[in-house]
Amino acid sequence: MAVINSYEAVLVFSLKNGEEAVADTVKKFKDLIEKHATLETVEEWGKRRLSYPIKKENDAYYALFSFKSEAEFPAELDRITKITDGVLRSMITKMDA
Repeated sequence: MAVINSYEAVLVFSLKNGEEAVADTVKKFKDLIEKHATLETVEEWGKRRLSYPIKKENDAYYALFSFKSEAEFPAELDRITKITDGVLRSMITKMDA
């Protein structure tokens, strides 16, 4: 039987392609997580000033995804965030039970 763990993923999206592109990318990740895991919450923190420039950008859009999944899915999610245009940074954390 597969072990189900709780995770949080914080994704930082680029604003250079506009807010509509950000909304599409957030929806893409929401759908991806719902397909492979149980999505609990999505907190869209919105546009925030970055502490330091990333790829010459000073502002970005933040979103927090809380989900439960098997241990293999977070590695796949991390791989997809790395190859997706518009994602500046991501961090996936396993939560304590």
